[in-house]
Amino acid sequence: MNDPMTQLQAINETSAFNRWTGFEIICASAGRVEISMQWRPEVAQYSGYLHAGLIGALIDTACGYAATTLVGRVMASHFSVNCLRPAVGEHFRARARVVKPGKRQVFTTCELFAITGEKETLVATGEALLVPLAAAA
Repeated sequence: MNDPMTQLQAINETSAFNRWTGFEIICASAGRVEISMQWRPEVAQYSGYLHAGLIGALIDTACGYAATTLVGRVMASHFSVNCLRPAVGEHFRARARVVKPGKRQVFTTCELFAITGEKETLVATGEALLVPLAAAA
């Protein structure tokens, strides 16, 4: 099996949505992942902040990738997002980790940071419950 970084980069490349958003995998290890996205005007909502849909997508993707490092391909069955402040930055980094892996459910958590220069600001948190998918026959 490939190392987690190589495995997730290959998966990331198969997603047209992830390519459009510019999601990049920064680092990956067993049960932990960091992904990043550069700011672009077309991902803003009406006030110029990162759209909540993209906040959710970053958190969902990072949690799914963290789970994938332990149990293989997964699908979200539930996720929640808490927007703590307006998401404004040069880029955004989601740091996810597996809280509890299981055969039927994987519990994950994530923090999303807006980054400008060297300053990181926590802008959202989230959790995802993921279900491992059976290997393709």
